[in-house]
Amino acid sequence: MDVLVTGSHGFIAGALIPRLRAEGHRVLRLVRGESEGLDDVHWDPDGDTIEADRLDGIDAVVHLAGAGIGDKKWTPERKQLVLTSRTRGTGLLARTLAALANPPRVLISGSAVGYYGNRDDDLVAEDAAPGHDFAAEVVQAWEAATAPAEEAGIRVVRIRTGIVLAAHGGVLGRLLLPFKLGIGGRTGSGRQYMSWIALDDEVGAILHVLTHDDVRGAVNLTAPNPVTNREFARALGAALHRPAVLPTPLLPLKVLYGSELVQALLVDGQRVSSAKLVASGYQFAHPELDDALRAILRAPAAA
Repeated sequence: MDVLVTGSHGFIAGALIPRLRAEGHRVLRLVRGESEGLDDVHWDPDGDTIEADRLDGIDAVVHLAGAGIGDKKWTPERKQLVLTSRTRGTGLLARTLAALANPPRVLISGSAVGYYGNRDDDLVAEDAAPGHDFAAEVVQAWEAATAPAEEAGIRVVRIRTGIVLAAHGGVLGRLLLPFKLGIGGRTGSGRQYMSWIALDDEVGAILHVLTHDDVRGAVNLTAPNPVTNREFARALGAALHRPAVLPTPLLPLKVLYGSELVQALLVDGQRVSSAKLVASGYQFAHPELDDALRAILRAPAAA
């Protein structure tokens, strides 16, 4: 297939693109800056422009672009950027695809389990009501922006991704140093749930929904066995042969990132079901956290 990918320099797309190419697909990248190859397509979401003629006849789109939600303190300006970087680009892309004479068969659009807000111990599936905090509101608007493509008959899959685990980036990449030093531990009470997925399975699940025409709508991309934050800390400490008994101090994090971000991303949690993905036929390479961490830490990138 000819597959258009946005957010090509990002954490997930950086692993997805080589897998797509290895399986024989042609990858086109939707880029803002200068082209690095003939398969780069230009767009400017802020200016509402896109090379639409280059998209006619492509087979599929995987849309992963958006400003990092946990990178910086949630000032009013940062929150607006987090929101508009998702809704503006998604809306432009969805409208453009809908208007093509030969639109793609499928649009896989990034989303997040933040949709559900803080859910304590409740096990939530795709039909659960959305939360009410900032992250939940962003995800709702992000998903709603795909509507023009869906209304045009394109199969739209909104992948609500959990915490993606890899040694070279994301949450785990940030945790490795303190845990290796023996000063890692639970965050807050440790009772909040973490719905995680290994990067290999994140990419595998995207490839799965890309080629399974019966999968549509919201789909949780999380491993079948979410864990509490306390359980995660113990598992990571064990995988690194280090103690994990000291709680992570929240005050320095709140000073650096702000109380709202720390509460939403580190203290609150979601216990998310992957039953829909499993029922569609996807088989997880790493359904259990202990196995996932061992595999990740054995990989060359973990060195």
